[in-house]
Amino acid sequence: MVQNQKTPTQHNSTLYISPMINKKNELFVTPPNPTLQHPSQHHNNKSKLFETPNSSKSSFFNLDRTSHQNESTTKDSLADPLTPVEKLRLWRHDSFMQHQYKTSEFIGDKILQLTKDANDAFWLAQVYFMQGNYLRCKQLIKSNAIYEKSISCRYIASYALIKLELWDDALDLIGEENPFRKETVKNDDGGIKLESSMCYLRGLIYSNLNNFEKAKECYKEALLVDVKCFEAFNELINNNLMSPIEEWEFITSLNFRELDNSNDELIKLLYFTKLNKYMNIEKFKESETILIEEFDLKDNIDLLTAKADYYYLQCNFDQCLNLCEFILSKDQYNFNIIPNYLSCLYELNGRNKLFLIAHQLVEQHPTDAMTFLAIGTYYLSINKINEARKFFNKATIINSNFGQAWIGFAHTFAIEGEHEQAISAYAFASRLFSGTHLPNLFLGMQHLQMNNLNLSEEYLLASYNICNTDSLLLNELGVINFHKSNFEKSEYFFKLGLKHAKYLNSDSKTWISIHSNLGHIYRKLNQPYKALECFQQVLKISNKNDSNILSAIGLIYLKLGNYFKAIDILHDAIAISPLDPITTDLLKRALEANSEKNFDLFSNTIDILQLRQSQNKKLTINKNNKLQTPLKRSDKLQIPKNNNEINEINDNDNNNNNNNKNNNNNNNNNNNNNNNNNNNDRNNNNNVNDDDDDDITLMVQNLQRGELTSDEEDEVMDIESD
Repeated sequence: MVQNQKTPTQHNSTLYISPMINKKNELFVTPPNPTLQHPSQHHNNKSKLFETPNSSKSSFFNLDRTSHQNESTTKDSLADPLTPVEKLRLWRHDSFMQHQYKTSEFIGDKILQLTKDANDAFWLAQVYFMQGNYLRCKQLIKSNAIYEKSISCRYIASYALIKLELWDDALDLIGEENPFRKETVKNDDGGIKLESSMCYLRGLIYSNLNNFEKAKECYKEALLVDVKCFEAFNELINNNLMSPIEEWEFITSLNFRELDNSNDELIKLLYFTKLNKYMNIEKFKESETILIEEFDLKDNIDLLTAKADYYYLQCNFDQCLNLCEFILSKDQYNFNIIPNYLSCLYELNGRNKLFLIAHQLVEQHPTDAMTFLAIGTYYLSINKINEARKFFNKATIINSNFGQAWIGFAHTFAIEGEHEQAISAYAFASRLFSGTHLPNLFLGMQHLQMNNLNLSEEYLLASYNICNTDSLLLNELGVINFHKSNFEKSEYFFKLGLKHAKYLNSDSKTWISIHSNLGHIYRKLNQPYKALECFQQVLKISNKNDSNILSAIGLIYLKLGNYFKAIDILHDAIAISPLDPITTDLLKRALEANSEKNFDLFSNTIDILQLRQSQNKKLTINKNNKLQTPLKRSDKLQIPKNNNEINEINDNDNNNNNNNKNNNNNNNNNNNNNNNNNNNDRNNNNNVNDDDDDDITLMVQNLQRGELTSDEEDEVMDIESD
């Protein structure tokens, strides 16, 4: 009678029921290649484990169970010859490892008929599963109650139901919760606990049922049961199911000591490099350094991919692109790096390379969701929105949990101003990527465009709590505070965004927007020269004149009273956007202010000339009065001849004296009149100055009203949101 194998428990792996596992302690030691050995050594090592296949030996097991590390072992030392069923199991297993599934199916079916063992049913179900016969796999396990009680059989049957997308049936078979949660037994066989693997499958089911919170808990439980379940860890990280803080707290709670001492530090460091790079950057760099220097993993693809993620998060698209191309040169079909590669090409306008990678993916993987993501990204880069939307939609149909495709799909609606559809797609991406800041950022931007300031700020702050270094996010927060008239806070976010935009190309839209918006903030804070510096830098870097920037510069010169410069700048803005009403209004006000200034200057000049002419005339009269005398010189030389003449002279003298007194009185009156005239002139001058002050005050008030009127318009005086 055939003796059945012992069925594994939830604390074991499938290695427990692999052939020879209980008889061979050194099962997985790879022998040297016999083709490289000396002929004299070939005979002694011809039966080593895992040796390279030749005409006489298996590629998986040798029948004499001899390890290459025990070369002194002879055939006489072997005990317990294999039974016929054990030999059949080795045959089945070796053909399975060589992907000769028809052979495995043929032999496995006969073994199961002989043994009726659940373990043999598991291996035959594995053969069906690998051939894609998922229904046959499920049916085999369901055909016998003994098989259904086996943990390993339930695992493979549940996986088959997941492949058939029968989520509820799979959940019924595997259970909604882990029934072994209270049991903690260490796994000694070196494999992954079946309990952990079933938790992982449970997470897959909940994820496809859109219950992402339950899925996250199942994945976390799988890792807590067995840290070697990398599939669960990969789902948590790649789908951003945890926030950065949650990730670091969870990774430090894992028990890496369950691994043997030689590997625990290696696996822990590798897991660290896979975490989000939003925080603990120094820990990532330290782990990377140790892995490179102590474990010699400098050119490891996973480590390079983690480095590319770091560059992308820092908006260092040039470095990220170079690293992505290096990775693809070593591993052309590595799908883990393609999303970053596509994003960098889009940011750097690499349309030709986008076309090339999309074309290659169509040829090599015509039905993969990543292929349609690449095609959609290419069409988005050439502004063919409808075509891009179609291919992004295909990607989401193939993989409904493909977050990058959902974001691209939402972008197509956002570009065309269809905010409601964009918000719906971004919201679904936010549910998929709850641990990344991008969906909330895009949701905030959409609500900002719809003028829902409070709701927009909530989404942007939620994004900021996850990532506080994204220059685009910081720019949007500055815009929100600008609209709320929090100019100092807005200035803080713009300056912070400028600091984190150091890796951006100077001609990128985000870099230009931050500088432009900072100029508007300085204008509002009455720092015109700083504002002019920002605007001039934007015009210099962008290599083209922007009517909005020129209008803002014109407004600043208008406020500074430099009307000629303002008119010149505003004329340039009008030449670019002839129908812009705001620029037209500013130009009109500048021309009016300039004409009023010239008119006041001309009027003041005429008044001054008239005043000076009047003063000169009066001075001439005064000089003439001072030169006049009561007697002529010839009269003084006449001598009286007789008394009558003397009397006449005396009378004349008296008359002259009286006349002199009258003349003096007249002179005094003239002086008084001159003084009065001078006082009147001073009063006139004061009146002129008062009129000038009134005109200037009125002109300033008009300019202020004009600025307020202009600032109410969004097209020119508002700041930019990306």
